[in-house]
Amino acid sequence: MSERTSFRLLPEWLALGGRESLRADIPAGLTSGAVIIPKAMAFAMIAGLPLQTGLYTALVPMLIYAVLGTSRVLSVSTTTTLAILTAAQLGQVVPNGDPGALVRASSTLALLVGVALVLGCILRLGFVANFISEPVLVGFKAGIGLVIVVDQIPKILGIHFPRGPFVHNVVATAHDIRSTSMATLAVGLATIIFLLSMERFLPKTPAPLFAAAIAIAGAHFFHLQHHGVELVGRISHGLPSLVRPDLSLATVLWPGALGIALMSFTETLASGRAFARNDEPAPQADRELLATGLANVAGAFVGAMPGGGGTTQTAVNVHAGARTQFAEVVTAAMALGTALFLAPLVAMMPQAVMAAMVIVYSFRLIKPKEFLNILKIRGTEFSWAIVAFAGVIFVLEGDRCRNHCFPGHIGAPCSRSPGLRVEAQARNQCIPATIAGTSGR
Repeated sequence: MSERTSFRLLPEWLALGGRESLRADIPAGLTSGAVIIPKAMAFAMIAGLPLQTGLYTALVPMLIYAVLGTSRVLSVSTTTTLAILTAAQLGQVVPNGDPGALVRASSTLALLVGVALVLGCILRLGFVANFISEPVLVGFKAGIGLVIVVDQIPKILGIHFPRGPFVHNVVATAHDIRSTSMATLAVGLATIIFLLSMERFLPKTPAPLFAAAIAIAGAHFFHLQHHGVELVGRISHGLPSLVRPDLSLATVLWPGALGIALMSFTETLASGRAFARNDEPAPQADRELLATGLANVAGAFVGAMPGGGGTTQTAVNVHAGARTQFAEVVTAAMALGTALFLAPLVAMMPQAVMAAMVIVYSFRLIKPKEFLNILKIRGTEFSWAIVAFAGVIFVLEGDRCRNHCFPGHIGAPCSRSPGLRVEAQARNQCIPATIAGTSGR
């Protein structure tokens, strides 16, 4: 493919589009949206950001990539890995957890990630992805998966405690398990069983959408909040507002932004290559740097978090029958519709349901079989995987919690009783729903 064609200005799907493609892409986009949108909100929760941040990340970056990307089926919003890396960086610059400051910091981080990716395109650094060690990625993702699962278990149990490093959280969870809210536990376990059952018996069904709808209906008709089940609480609705990144944070965030940019590019390129059909051109590395870079830059100004392509969401897109990026335009339109009209319904969703979704999809990052396969091939590479795994748990997680672990925000609305507000961070019985992604806040 010539360089002129490689850097075309118009999206490929405009040329490929036809009635046959539309018939496949429209239902595929709707199906993908039913899965991706709840997951994007859950990933925002992991990062400690308002849930609407997930909607905006599934809107603007997805549209930008649909125009500029070279993969026909790649789904671009954000991923579990990027969410936990984002949380680590936000913890350094917003120690008090102020929601507005978190959004500005996330916007700044997304801008820096986007700029790094665009610079990578200009410098023709796409080849770098070929040199990233697979064992290191296996260990890195497994560590992230375990950290996230441990982080979300207290939400399933309905318990709260001041957050700390990984080992502290495990011990604190075990210590406070006697305070488990049985109603919250029932909601969380029911959601996990439902998601796994749907995946097993009806894999093409948008299970997260159905789980969210059932949970919202249950919260409304059975008044679950009066039984100790915490709800997501009010989220902003309407069109995303213009967010001005705080460039004064750049000196602190840029090293982490480089790491997130590298992970975003690696996941994007790997996912695009994995799902490219034999009759399709392979994704072009440098063009992918440009597409994901500009997607992050544009997303930064509407309050989106750092994003990139993901394997799970792309798999959903492919299995739903998507043929071109027009399917992602449909998914982005669904995210916009959710932000405009469905925010009050999303506010009724139990936090335990969001936590259950996060656990189910994060647990997939932990793949013991891959560790065993690496060990069989070469012991040295197995050691790299273990080092990466331990590094995430004891270094990244410790850094994430050093300045960002707190039981609640003074003055924030109480998730159990909207008329109340948290009066002191020492109070664990009233945790604001707006501060998501941190157990025991």
